[in-house]
Amino acid sequence: MAGSFLTLMIVLPVLAAAALLVMPGDEATRAFRARWTALGTTLLLLVMGAALWAGYETSAAGFQFVERLQPFGPWLEWHLGIDGISLMLILLSVFLMPLCILAGWESVQTRVPEYLAAFLVMESLMIGTFAARDMLLFYLFFEAGLIPMFLIIGIWGGAQRIYASYKFFLYTLLGSVLMLVGMLWMVNEVGSTDIGVLSAYDFDPRAQFWLFLAFFASFAVKMPMWPVHTWLPDAHVQAPTAGSVILAGVLLKLGGYGFVRFSLPMFPDASGQLIWLVFALSMVAVVYTSLVALVQADMKKLIAYSSVAHMAFVTAGLFALNEQGIEGSLVMMLSHGLVSGALFLCVGVVYDRLHTREIDRYGGLADTMPRYAVLLLFFTMASVGLPATSGFVAEFLVLIGLYQTSTWATLVMTTGIILGAAYMLWLYRRLAYGQAAGDDTRAMPDVSAREVAILAPLVVAVLWMGIYPGSFQAPMRPAVAGIVARLDGVQLATLPTDMTIMQGSAPQTVPAGQAARRLATVEAAH
Repeated sequence: MAGSFLTLMIVLPVLAAAALLVMPGDEATRAFRARWTALGTTLLLLVMGAALWAGYETSAAGFQFVERLQPFGPWLEWHLGIDGISLMLILLSVFLMPLCILAGWESVQTRVPEYLAAFLVMESLMIGTFAARDMLLFYLFFEAGLIPMFLIIGIWGGAQRIYASYKFFLYTLLGSVLMLVGMLWMVNEVGSTDIGVLSAYDFDPRAQFWLFLAFFASFAVKMPMWPVHTWLPDAHVQAPTAGSVILAGVLLKLGGYGFVRFSLPMFPDASGQLIWLVFALSMVAVVYTSLVALVQADMKKLIAYSSVAHMAFVTAGLFALNEQGIEGSLVMMLSHGLVSGALFLCVGVVYDRLHTREIDRYGGLADTMPRYAVLLLFFTMASVGLPATSGFVAEFLVLIGLYQTSTWATLVMTTGIILGAAYMLWLYRRLAYGQAAGDDTRAMPDVSAREVAILAPLVVAVLWMGIYPGSFQAPMRPAVAGIVARLDGVQLATLPTDMTIMQGSAPQTVPAGQAARRLATVEAAH
């Protein structure tokens, strides 16, 4: 495969977006051409993503499809490459984007070329974020992704869109200022912006503490973790359906990806010493946001709070600091991207008909929209973690990994499964059963062929991941093994729990700052 394949995947949607903005014709003609151009571009990128997966050697450690240029000098390289973690998140991005284009096919009627151009630019920036191997290049992609989402919410959002868009932008941007300061200190210390070199460098444990907190300030907001999650419900409620899908499906994964790519391998000692902080925030989040979800009257807000609870599973699994926990968190990120995105699409289906997200305005959909009720039930069960769906695999792996580190944290996080079943089944019961709230609800037509075409691929993907998860886990395993090797020898913070790192067949605590920490990530870096 050509050496510039990743560059082509980044540049192609930008070129298509530029073409949309200068497309000639009247408003109706431009909208028609823009829809088909955007859909064709995103489908082409989906095919390229499939080719990337087909050409990826799952058994090989290290990064593949590597490209390296220095057009901006030695301090900002165009350095791209993917491992199994990057591959899966890129595939998630290119899989969801055509569905987002179809989701707004009829509902968005104003400034259609500009709307679609924003999604194409966002796709380019997401691919760049997951493929970047230069730390400063990563930062540029990471932060630039805020701009198209800011525009999507602020221009095509709901009545409170201006407030929600500025809150989203300021929360996520301010958290990243500290990370930029930390990055500049690291570059000055090591003399390189290469992520692989930085991951293999042993920073002083005292420096690791402050660097970890600097990066944590950014990644925690992006996840989002409690208590810096308050921007998410507002952003979801005001965003158009496609905006909510890509926000939940991919943008929330940037924080988790940052923890995997930076915090764990670069600051292993600090990760072990501050594990209590991550566990505490995760445990509060999974209980508190689940209880808040139970009392929501707005469908989008309920799903938004459920996203915070699911992301708490991701952070808890990552900081279990073992293979099962990290792998389970990565699977959870993929599963949540599919399931949460599907749930927002289901909300969009009924919102397009009744133009309200209030749960009490519905009811009886199993009678009036039976096909829709079946699809909604499937994704509700996947969110709960029903066996044979992706959610079950993710939660099971996270809890296995977490149990090896802390039984108390496992106990609290398990309550999230019970509470998750409570609020999701309560939502489904109020929507699908009982009596319709009014004549307009009874008159709603069932899902159209276009809506089935949007939701059917998500059904297949969720079942595929639930029945044959190994196809998604296999590419990630060498990268996860490298991260776990980097964490070998890390001492965990002393807490009134039984936290340990598993080594061999028996759990045991290990000395801090072990100088002979295995550096399997060095080979992977290059």
